[in-house]
Amino acid sequence: MVYVLNIDGQPLMSTERHGKVRRLLKNGKAKVVKRCPFTIKLLYDTTDFTQPVSLGVDAGSKHIGMSATTSSKVLYESDVELRNDIVDLLSTRREARKTRRNRKTRYRKARFDNRVKGKGWLAPSIRQKIETHLTVIRKVHEILPISKIIIETASFDIQKIKNPNIQGKEYQQGEQLDFWNVREYVLFRDGHTCQCCKGKSKDKILNVHHIESRKTGGNAPNNLITLCETCHTEYHNGTVKLPQNIKRGMSFRTAAFMGIMRWALFDRLKESYPDVSMSFGYITKNTRIHSGLSKEHYIDARCISGNPLAKPLGYYFYQKKVRCHNRQIHKFSIGKGGYRKRNQAEYVVKGFRLFDKVAYQGKEYFIFGRRTRGQFDTRDLRGNKINKGSISYKKIKLVEKAKKILTERRTVSSSSD
Repeated sequence: MVYVLNIDGQPLMSTERHGKVRRLLKNGKAKVVKRCPFTIKLLYDTTDFTQPVSLGVDAGSKHIGMSATTSSKVLYESDVELRNDIVDLLSTRREARKTRRNRKTRYRKARFDNRVKGKGWLAPSIRQKIETHLTVIRKVHEILPISKIIIETASFDIQKIKNPNIQGKEYQQGEQLDFWNVREYVLFRDGHTCQCCKGKSKDKILNVHHIESRKTGGNAPNNLITLCETCHTEYHNGTVKLPQNIKRGMSFRTAAFMGIMRWALFDRLKESYPDVSMSFGYITKNTRIHSGLSKEHYIDARCISGNPLAKPLGYYFYQKKVRCHNRQIHKFSIGKGGYRKRNQAEYVVKGFRLFDKVAYQGKEYFIFGRRTRGQFDTRDLRGNKINKGSISYKKIKLVEKAKKILTERRTVSSSSD
């Protein structure tokens, strides 16, 4: 499928007439403006006739499914992988700043707690994902004349997931009712007994231990467990291991995100586009099953668009959102003599930079790592490397400069449609 823009840069209907596209490019009547997806811009005046195109969006916290369809044909489909490293990066930054203050200042006077979050404030991890949703939707509008958007957003009852029998005023009470704090609740939940040795150590001092790191797992009760001080100390010294059955309980991070972003995203879309409507997961599932389609993000989006039986392309675009820059200047590990090594390589090495798309032996890859001597870690978005190690800059050819969203085309197996 070739996507076409008119002389003013406005999208027209896409085409599969590759012969005509080649002639237009050869005769100088069109120019290439984007390689993936392949998009051309006409250099002469033409009619602006378009058909109704529906864009289905399967919103999510880890992946976004996108499908633009007419009543008979699929024009564009993609599966977008979102970033999930924001919480970890912010925690790392917080640690770095805290240790730096310890090194640089003996004492810092407490600030007044008078900073107020503005109306509509969202946590950075949530805001970044909403912005990515808006960006990929805008990118589709740039290459196709979308007439309406249908978006599926999920709504989760987290308390119902925890306790299927909850009802009435129990919703307002919660599991920590009558407890002073989370620590007291966890100790009561575990019967004031060490969950590692079950009291065999005879140590009466009890600690509350984080199963996952506090940095990313947080202080939720499902991430906390009771350990006696003996087991807790030996665990952190590496001499004791926790029983295999001790694992973090169900995480509701995804459900919480969908609940928060649901209306924020929908309202932002309504501000920017004229025809936006909302669909629901049970409708999508019912449509997919009755149409005999497989469970994929972009296929769900096709069902959401209202044209589940539209003729598929036979391929889709897999996209991955990546960070633009590494802002951590130094490594956390401190070498001999108190020397801290830099954590950043040169911005451009031998004419290449991080996330550039390059060609090697007829295949396209992305640069995920670099050395100053000109060796690069190159792989596709599935994680497949060119070879086990790195490859010299002399053996690769630049195809496309780095972008915030990496895109590769993937063929659909016959069982997927």
